[in-house]
Amino acid sequence: MSLYFKYLLILFKSQMQYRTSFWLLSIGQFFIPFSVFAGLYFLFQRFGQIKGWDFFEVALCFAVIHMAFSLSECFARGFDTFSSLIIKGDFDRVLVRPQSTFLQVLGSKFEFTRIGRLLQSGIVLIWALNNLSIEWSLVKAVTLFFMITSGVLIFTGIYMLAATMCFWTVQGLEVANIFTDGGREMAQYPLNIYQKWVARIFTYVIPFGTVNYLPLLFILGKTKGDEIFYMLTPLAGSLFILPCFLVWQFGVRHYRSTGS
Repeated sequence: MSLYFKYLLILFKSQMQYRTSFWLLSIGQFFIPFSVFAGLYFLFQRFGQIKGWDFFEVALCFAVIHMAFSLSECFARGFDTFSSLIIKGDFDRVLVRPQSTFLQVLGSKFEFTRIGRLLQSGIVLIWALNNLSIEWSLVKAVTLFFMITSGVLIFTGIYMLAATMCFWTVQGLEVANIFTDGGREMAQYPLNIYQKWVARIFTYVIPFGTVNYLPLLFILGKTKGDEIFYMLTPLAGSLFILPCFLVWQFGVRHYRSTGS
């Protein structure tokens, strides 16, 4: 991990060489999800609630998924832009270095300007929590932390799958955006407002339901049951990254060099 943090420090210093640009991009990233949140706010101003969920409950759901997305965009950006390494033939250099390809690609790019998006999500999270009557306990606090962490791992796993496609298609396929941008937009609302088949896909295939819906029911006191079960639900969703890593390893083994 020391190498990973060295990558982190180097790229942070390089981006801070143009501080005005960095802060302008960060401000822009702050306002991008703001327009989406404004739409959510006006939706509830008009209808009051959606299937028993009020505004601040959905705002908490929104904050968790957007916070996870912004963190994954910041720290797993190397996989999202992996196609450039294939097109330029730079992945050949990655293969000859005595370090894991996963670590090298993960540390190849960081988007620190996503701090703006992260800040906006944090503000919404605090606002929602201050307006919800939640009976907090250690288990619920840990569950909330696991929700965000698991969301980061799920988005990272999707980026890895999209990057693996580049071994055969050179360019990343836009279909991956269905599960990154599309998944983010869907998971910012509780999954029970959708058709059952949609909710099942985003629970058992791409497990966003284990990040926001199921543990959120527990935190908001909408269900009764074993507390440990709901605390571990996000951890079960985070296991999604394991098959993604195996698929990545499979793609690396079948990579054909450019010959340059």
